[in-house]
Amino acid sequence: MHEIKYDGYRLLVVRENDRVRLLTKNGHDWTKRFPLIVEAALRNRQKHFVIDGEAVILTMTGIPDFDALHSREHDGEVQLYAFDILAGDGDDYRGLPLKLRKPHLARLLRGRPEGIFAAPFEQGEIGADLFRHACLMGLEGMVSKHTDRAYRAGRCDHWIKNKNRKHPAFGRVKDHVTAGAASRHRRR
Repeated sequence: MHEIKYDGYRLLVVRENDRVRLLTKNGHDWTKRFPLIVEAALRNRQKHFVIDGEAVILTMTGIPDFDALHSREHDGEVQLYAFDILAGDGDDYRGLPLKLRKPHLARLLRGRPEGIFAAPFEQGEIGADLFRHACLMGLEGMVSKHTDRAYRAGRCDHWIKNKNRKHPAFGRVKDHVTAGAASRHRRR
């Protein structure tokens, strides 16, 4: 299964009745930061769910704008690109394979409320073509996932990220790795 990799911040959206929390992968609570995502979660007919996704600001052409996201000037416009569901209406979906979690996510987000949208995906042997077109469109890249695997938090070997080397995100990662190596060298 192949999905476009959106350039943003990874978030879990946790709804429990009338309470919504937006949690970063490091456990920070960003609920007050992205009100559009919170409102969309509260408008959903289900009262209990946990979804995994990427907080993004999209340009008029649908391309994520990380600089606008990072600036904090547009926090009210940030949407969630949802790519997985961990729980819904009291059921824990983490043990299910991805191919069974995706339909649950689609049902949850049916009607695509503004603020949260389900990540489109393609299946099959088209990964190389999809990645090439993602790069031509100026996107960050693509993530290919094994459909028969259960959910696992954090980094895992069954999600393969292919990054567009010409995208600004590639440079940010390269700069971060270079800065970390320089810092370790200075401490020796």
